[in-house]
Amino acid sequence: MTVEGNGRAKPVYHLFIDLASQLSQRVSLITPARYLFNAGFTPTEWNNKMLNDVHFRVVAYKANSTEIFPTVGITGGVAIMFRDAKQDFGKIGTFKAYPELDTIADKVGAKQEQSLVEIIYAESSYRFDTSKPEVERLVLERLNGDRKIISNVFDKLPDFFSEEQRPGTVGFYGRTTGGRCFRYADKNLFGEHPNLDKHKVIVPESNGSGAIGEVPCTPIIGTPIIGVPLIGATQTFLTIGAFDTRAEAEACLKYVKTKFARTLLGILKVTQHNPKDTWRLVPLQDFTNRSDIDWTQSVSDIDRQLYRKYALSESEISFIEEKVRAME
Repeated sequence: MTVEGNGRAKPVYHLFIDLASQLSQRVSLITPARYLFNAGFTPTEWNNKMLNDVHFRVVAYKANSTEIFPTVGITGGVAIMFRDAKQDFGKIGTFKAYPELDTIADKVGAKQEQSLVEIIYAESSYRFDTSKPEVERLVLERLNGDRKIISNVFDKLPDFFSEEQRPGTVGFYGRTTGGRCFRYADKNLFGEHPNLDKHKVIVPESNGSGAIGEVPCTPIIGTPIIGVPLIGATQTFLTIGAFDTRAEAEACLKYVKTKFARTLLGILKVTQHNPKDTWRLVPLQDFTNRSDIDWTQSVSDIDRQLYRKYALSESEISFIEEKVRAME
């Protein structure tokens, strides 16, 4: 059986937890911890059941699994769980790996602001327009019917995607064997998208590091860039915003680069992936010049403004500064 985090085999440890809970009042097991963040391959319904079980608590969590198992790397870490059917510990709800994350999230949540998720477009939101018969044939014959702008689309359709930008084309940011790049194709191939004609921020959907604490100082995300109008992104990336001005996109880019925003992302991001829902604890800001944040300042200064806005304590600020790598 493949260890979760090192392969794609279905996990079975949740079945052991369920069976042990049926057989005994008290249960304690050490397992992969992804389910605590509603990540991994355990069923979502089961994850939610555990996170809302008042008889369940986490005794210990280690983001770096080698602290417990020196020769086994498990993305998302490991946890020692305890369940007592006759005790009420209160439900976990959203698991925070560190007490500082708990208090930071509480202070941010107290403002009851919208989430950045409201303006995030998932990594597979760009699609081919298969309402056109010729595009439908292309997708069926060359992409096995998959309408998404898949990660290796440039390699799959080299006769459609060119390095040259010509009138009537749109660009896509993606990857080839040579690394990240832009490629251009006829705009008529693609369906409409809310931010294709707008300014946006493009963020890699995957990054080498996972949870906060997994490595001494993590960037949490890969390097984001600004996407100008008529630029989209392959499935390798998600996009943020549909801005009318470049200035708003630049402000959003700075925000995504702040340690503050990436710390809140890190509460739910425990694998190398950061799909749309992992951003839901990051508060949405006003990215115009009417904002309570001065976006003309450096990323580090914007961090200080955000620390003041959400009244973070010195210990909370020190935690963020220590755990999250700067990104200018």
